[in-house]
Amino acid sequence: MKALNLIRFAIAGLCAAAVAACESAPMPTPQQIASAQASTSDGYRLGTGDEIKVTVFDEPTVSGSFTVDGLGMINMNLVNQIEVKNLTLREAEAFIESKYRGPPVILRNPRVSIDMVKGRPYYILGEVNKAAEYPFTPGLTVMNAIAAAGDFTYRADKRKVMITSAADGIEREVQLTPTTPVHPGDRIRVKERLF
Repeated sequence: MKALNLIRFAIAGLCAAAVAACESAPMPTPQQIASAQASTSDGYRLGTGDEIKVTVFDEPTVSGSFTVDGLGMINMNLVNQIEVKNLTLREAEAFIESKYRGPPVILRNPRVSIDMVKGRPYYILGEVNKAAEYPFTPGLTVMNAIAAAGDFTYRADKRKVMITSAADGIEREVQLTPTTPVHPGDRIRVKERLF
């Protein structure tokens, strides 16, 4: 009986220590979450059809939503056409800031922020019920894309998918997880399982 009480006491102590460790573990801040989300889009390069929101701080007349045209340009007040094709969002911010600095000097200290509103459509084909082109939205995952395409067929391989990146055109096999990201212009191919 004494040994059983000692075991219970030891287990209670271990449980209390585990709870304390979980409670003392730092929770991610909103900035860390935003930073993690941004890192997914940091490598993405803008292209024709992307819709972005450009905010020039304290300058509402030049801020707004813009769609990248067929030449890779957006048309902004005061600086006219700016080529943003193949730039990341951060590179586009710096480039637009440089355009508003001049010469000639247009704005004294321009600060620019760019957010993705809507990217190029992505494509899903293979072992899904509704293979097609779908509109991209920020934060999209492969699992969301498969759900939009009417879910897997009964023959689908649910562990791995093939993704062709719009950036380099190379098809890669990717382990399917709930957080596997989709980037604008990606082509997702759900393979047939082998057995």
